[in-house]
This record gives sequence, C-alpha cells and structure tokens, in this order.
Amino acid sequence: MCRVNPLWTSAEIAAATGGTASVEFSCTGVAFDSREIGAGDLFFALKGQASDGHYYLDQVHRAGAVAAVVSADCAGPHIRVADTAQALNDLALAARARTKAKIIGVTGSAGKTGTKEALFAALDRSSRGHAHRSVKSYNNHVGVPLSLCRMPVDAQYGIFEMGMNHPGELRALTGLVRPDVAIITMIAPAHIGFFKDEAEIAKAKAEIFEGLRPGAAAIIPADSVHFALLRDVALRYTSNILSFGFDPAADIRVIDHVSAPGGGSLITAQLPSGTLCYTLSQPGRHWAANSLAVLAAVEAVGGDLASAGLALAELEGLAGRGARYEVAIGGGKAMLIDESYNANPASMAATLSQLGSLTPGRRIAVLADMKELGDQSARYHLSLADDLAGAKVDYAILVGEEMDILAHSLKQGLEGPANFAHCSNAKEALTLLRDYLQPGDNVLVKGSNSMGLSAIIHAYTGGEN
Repeated sequence: MCRVNPLWTSAEIAAATGGTASVEFSCTGVAFDSREIGAGDLFFALKGQASDGHYYLDQVHRAGAVAAVVSADCAGPHIRVADTAQALNDLALAARARTKAKIIGVTGSAGKTGTKEALFAALDRSSRGHAHRSVKSYNNHVGVPLSLCRMPVDAQYGIFEMGMNHPGELRALTGLVRPDVAIITMIAPAHIGFFKDEAEIAKAKAEIFEGLRPGAAAIIPADSVHFALLRDVALRYTSNILSFGFDPAADIRVIDHVSAPGGGSLITAQLPSGTLCYTLSQPGRHWAANSLAVLAAVEAVGGDLASAGLALAELEGLAGRGARYEVAIGGGKAMLIDESYNANPASMAATLSQLGSLTPGRRIAVLADMKELGDQSARYHLSLADDLAGAKVDYAILVGEEMDILAHSLKQGLEGPANFAHCSNAKEALTLLRDYLQPGDNVLVKGSNSMGLSAIIHAYTGGEN
C-alpha cells in the first residue's frame, strides 16, 4: 500500500527519545542494518560486540538515509542521544502508544514465523493493506523494537513475532509490544541447552502473557503436555483464554482434516462462533494446528474469518521454512522442500512426517545438526532414527558433528534407513545429493541455520547464498 504521510518527523523522534535534532526532517522508514537502507529511511547507529553503526554513517547517507540516530559526533542530519539502543526502545514505546491498531504477539518453539505471516495475510486482506508485521525473523531485542518503529500510524493491525533462548527475554519484548492477543504456537525442546527442562521453556514462553493489555486474549495449544502450565500463567493476566488444536476439549478445534489435491489440507474447524470449512495450502498436522491459532486470533481482534480462510488457501511456503521447489534433474524434475532455516526435535519430526506422506518418488532427507540442545543433544539426534524410519526415508544425508551419534547408530543396523551417508558440511552434502538425485525424487533439506544448508537450496534454485 502506498503511504504519503511520513512515518516519523524529527520532532516526534526527538520527543520520544529525549534526543536533539540537528535539522528538521521526516522519514518514511527505519533501519539499523546499513545494507538495508533505502531512500527516506532513518538509520539507528547501534553499537554491538562486533560492529558499530557509526562507522557506516557516510554509507547510509549515500544510500538515501534522511538522518541517523547517533550517540557520537555526526556531520550529516541526525538525532543525538545518549544511547542508540535505548533510543530504539523509546521510539518503539512511542509507536505502541500512538497506535490504535489491534496488536498480536506470536511466540512458540516452532511455527512462529509461519503463523505470523499467515496472520498478516489474513488481516492485510480484510483491512485492504492496513496490516503491519515484523519482517523476516526480526524477533529479538533489536528486531522487535525496530518492527514497532516501522508500524504506520494508520495501521489497523500489527503482528509481531517474539523469540527467546533465555528466561526473561520475552518479558522485555512483550513489555514493548503490549499485545491485545498473545499466541503460543507450541512448546518443544528448542534451545533446551539453556534450560533445565522443557517445562522451563514453557514458563519462559509464558512470559508473553505478562505484557497483555486489559481484556486481552491468550491463545494456547490444547495438545501440549504443558497446556495446564500455560493456562495457569495466562490466568494471572487475563480471563480471556482460548485453546486450539486437535484435542476435543479445545475451544478452536479440528473436526475433520484430510489431504487436499495437490498438497495442503481440507479442514473443518469448530470455533466459538460456529463451524468453518477451509483449505490450507501448507501440508502437515503442525500447519493445521497453527491455522487454528490464526483463526482464533482473527476472531479475537474482530477480523474477517472469510478473508482468513481465503488467505490460508493462498499462503505460499516461506523460504527456509517449507517452501517447495520443482527443480530440473536430468530429463525430469525433483521436489525440493526448503526447511533450511531452523531445526529442533519437534520440527524435525513434523517435517519428516510430511516427507513420509509424499508419493510417488523416493524420499531423501538431508539433515544437519540441531543446535542449542546442550547435554541432551546426543539423545535428541539419536531419536531421529525413529522419525526417519516412520517416514520410510530411502536415503539420508547427515551433516555435522552432532549427527555423528545417529550415523553410528545407523551403521549398527538399528532403526532407520540402511542407505545413508555422513559428512561434515553443506558443500559435501551437496556433492552427495547430486550423485544420488534422480527425476521424481522428494528431498527434505533441514537443519539449524548455522549449518548453512541454504547453500543446497540456492545451488538448485539459482538463489544467492
């Protein structure tokens, strides 16, 4: 949607941050990455452990930035503040204070970004371009305030993804976002290396409820073993709790769920307002559950459920999180499923189950290390043997040191595919895949982002690495 009004004026920024403007100006965007600066942007010169945004001031002005928020001497147009990181938070608080939009916060061990994107598609459709959301995976202590600062004053809806890997992080983020609706997609042992157990992860995720506005809704997964814990925490901050899932007792639940022609699912769901039948473009039980959370949130903010149903039918797979590509192989094509951005035991199991449902064609799994599992890493990597067996994988390529224990188990002829290979990096995995791949094959590529499996996707799709 084309917007002619400025996002922020220099006077508004100075008032929000307690800074001093060198000149009057207005901006149409906000950024902290010098590589993402566009014409009309305000640049926050943040200081990090490895970099300092002040080093790039000349570059960002040449790229079209109208001004910068700085804490040091600056020749170009600027707002001078004591601390640029605090100024970013202060401007985010001002953005939240001035908006009349309904705000939705999304967290969970998996499915955050997909749920956020589905919500945006649903609400942007019904509001005719007046929905706003955090882009990419801007879900941390810098990405969340930046996303708030970017929210237009005339937005009707704002959807913000919030992530964490330590206790207390969501408490800070939800204090900025102050959601009218808070969603927890699921609880799984992601980042469990930083926690005592999965229940501690659930408690950390439940921090999102601490920022709820009066009368806000908490949306929680009924199928989770931690449902009671999440509900009890939510009840401290709101009485408006909605559960979703396959559980017959869920407030928003699946009545019927079958595969749709060409992929995806045909779903009949029961909502408090009635029954809704819709098509979900994305396949898998996990996506079906997350679509219920989307519907619950849309209903909670007074959105249009019909528009939400249409948006779910048209939703495209996200790069690194389920996008599918038909790639040319020899005289035919193979299916490439891109799950290269992230991995934890729950998402591994879900996507391998999805691979197992694909017919015809051989099933190939390229799986890399799952990071941040701490002293439980060996157990969780070894457990993938059952998931590989359940999916009837024809060939597995295991990548990284933490996959060594699984490779050793498969060598012993225990549960899992007999045909497999183990290598150290994505480059070696690509060579192995190229030697094996044939027309008609179905390939799942999944691992933690730091393992670099996106290089395999880019090699076949022509994208940039």
